[in-house]
This record gives sequence, structure tokens and C-alpha cells, in this order.
Amino acid sequence: MKSVLVAMSGGVDSAVAALLLRQSGWDCRGVTMRLVRGSDLELESHRSCCSSEDALDAADVCAQLGIEHETVDFSALFRYRVISRFCSEYARGRTPNPCIDCNRFLKFEALLDYALDTGCDAIATGHYARVTRSGTGRWELRRARDARKDQSYVLTMLSQEQLGRLELPLGELTKEDCRKLAAQAGLVVANKPDSQDICFLPGGDYGAFWERWTGRQLERGAILDENGRVLGSHRGALCYTPGQRRGLGVSAPEPLYVLAKDMAANTVTVGGAASLYRRELLADGMNWLSITQPEGEIRAQACARYHGPCAACRVTPLPGSRARVVFDEPQRALTPGQTLALYDGELVLGGGTIAEVL
Repeated sequence: MKSVLVAMSGGVDSAVAALLLRQSGWDCRGVTMRLVRGSDLELESHRSCCSSEDALDAADVCAQLGIEHETVDFSALFRYRVISRFCSEYARGRTPNPCIDCNRFLKFEALLDYALDTGCDAIATGHYARVTRSGTGRWELRRARDARKDQSYVLTMLSQEQLGRLELPLGELTKEDCRKLAAQAGLVVANKPDSQDICFLPGGDYGAFWERWTGRQLERGAILDENGRVLGSHRGALCYTPGQRRGLGVSAPEPLYVLAKDMAANTVTVGGAASLYRRELLADGMNWLSITQPEGEIRAQACARYHGPCAACRVTPLPGSRARVVFDEPQRALTPGQTLALYDGELVLGGGTIAEVL
């Protein structure tokens, strides 16, 4: 009998993943990663996706299923791999994806290593996506059957080895199916709401968090129009994201949006909606997942933000794990630091990080 370590967040999705694997004959063991310590981050009253309450919920589900449960403390690694990187990327003027970094470095790297070291053959999660295998034997990542819940975007940076050790039992289900199965099994989390916040960032004030974490103060600077004229001042350039409209504190005859940031000059440039659109970008850290790196230009569909639309494009691999992407039509608010996922229909070709918008 094959054994699997099920990453359990305390929510309904991972609980049903464990349920389905148990029913399929897997030897299951549940594990909850301890990532954030509220007292460390001044979040004593905040319930995040990896809170002690969630660990207790996961333990209760495992007791109902008759499988072992444990909690492993990855908080030190999380601070280094996710939180510190989050802060350094914002300081560079980029907008990172901390949940993707958590998946990449914690769940599918550190936790997989832990699973293999403790005798498991695979790990499983409650992500809505599918893993298949091509006729050549290459592992492939595909969209979930339920397009509304598809989470393949956050898995684009996995490796072939990781895909081969990954079970995704929810890939064929809808969220409604998942909750129905949980209710039928009497799982205690059947009606538990989904977590929405970034686990270490309640309320989304990343400027205040950055100050608290780094011990540095944000510096006020100028808000400029596209001609370089000063329109007002900002609280710190890293607090603003391309496409942002709210909280600018400047008035104009037409709505204004953040277009760009100059971290060296500590300025934020704003303009009208039409100026948000661009057709080209450079991506770095390219990870060709379901296919090997193409030798030349290919057609694909690119998704430039989580749950964002896919758009037709041309992709040209470049030296140094980079790629140039040219969209057929201009795209709104392409943002450096965000993950770019590349698709061919339901197949995830790979992904990278938006480095520069051209």
C-alpha cells in the first residue's frame, strides 16, 4: 500500500483530499505546517490560514478519518523564504506572490522532503488542479475541471520530480462537490469558510507590515503625472501597485491609476486608464514544467495574475531562464513581481516572474 502525507490546513479542501485518498486505499497521514507565530508578528488575535485553531481543526478531521496527524514547525524557514523575500521584493519595487513562494519552497520542497524522509511515497494537497502524464512519460500539470476554482496558476513553479510525487484529489471536483462530500462524511469543517487573507498580512496593509518587519520607516515622496509634474505626495513608493486607484490622495478631471514606481527616486507615476495597457514584458526565472524549453517562439495563453484572464501571446525563450512575451492585444496593469503562467488550453506549459514591462 502506498503512503501519502496530506498537507492539511484545517480547511474543507484539504480535509476532503484526505477523505478521498483514504477511501481510495492510500495509507494516509495528515500534517499541518506551522508557518506563522502570531506573537512574533503582533497578530495575537488574528486567525490566519495556519493558526493554532486551524491545526486543531485538521487534527479533529484526522481523528474522524482514523489517521495520524502531526504539526511540523516550519516557521523559521517561512520567515526566511517567504516573509523576508516578500519585504525585499517590495523594496525593489516589485509586487510578489507570497502564497506562490509558500507553495514552492515550503509545501512542495520542504514538506515533500519531510514526507520522503519519514517514509511516505507522495504528498497530497487540496489544490484544484490535475496532474497527468504524457505519452513520453513527462508529468503534466493541467487546469482543474472547475474553471472557477482552478488553482494551477499557483503551482506553475513546481518541478517534474515534485509533480510526480503529488496527488491532487480535488482536480475533478467543484467546490460544491467538495462541501457535499465533507457534509456526507460528517467532517467538522464541512461548512468552515475559506481563508482569504495572506496569513501574515491581515487587512492587507503591507506598508505597515514592511515597517514593522524591517524596522525601517517609509519615506514620503512625490506623486507625478506622466509628464513629470508633481500632483501630490505618497507615504512610501512600495505601498503602491500598478493599476491601483484608491488611496492616491490626488484629484484630477479623470480617474488616476498607478502606472509605475521609481524606487531610487521614491516617486509614483500616475495616469489615465488608457496608459495602463502594455503588450510586451520580460519574464525571468522561467520554469518550463509540462514541456521542455522550446527552441524558438511558441504560441500560448498567458495569465499575469491569480484568477486573472488568459490572453493569447507569443513567447520567445531567452538565455538565462528568461522569456519575452508579446500579447496579441494590450493587457491592463502588467505588474513586475507577479507570476506569469503560460498555458496551451488546459495544459500548464510553465511560468516565470514578470521582471520588466516594455
